[in-house]
Amino acid sequence: MAIGLQVANITSEIGASSFFHAFFSTISGNLEPKGWGSRFPTLMNDLYQGTLTADKNQACLREMNIVKEELRRLPPAKVIWDYGDRSKAPPWGTNIAKDISDLSNYFVTSTGRDLIDTILDALDAQQITQQTLKVVPC
Repeated sequence: MAIGLQVANITSEIGASSFFHAFFSTISGNLEPKGWGSRFPTLMNDLYQGTLTADKNQACLREMNIVKEELRRLPPAKVIWDYGDRSKAPPWGTNIAKDISDLSNYFVTSTGRDLIDTILDALDAQQITQQTLKVVPC
């Protein structure tokens, strides 16, 4: 099932829920040494769980900007497809596009957009509308 990020009446398609999980698994597995949500609680515990209220927007935006910068320093080989089962690999294995240089540009939505940019755009829309940001089926 495909999922997307929805703010008010705007939905941005992400792709398969396993892809979304892989993005968050990569964040936690590489950037949160004390476990899921220990360093980026708003991103990992609110947004990932499906609902980010407007009052948590600024905290999530700060966390996403840190994540983007820190993923930029990690090679694609550090991708974690499933936080709970590190033996799982992406369906495409190591066969990735040549323009993927690090983990900050590894995740591309089903519509061809950079996932981090898609999340940042949804957070910007939330800031303007002051509506809840939701993860929804597409």
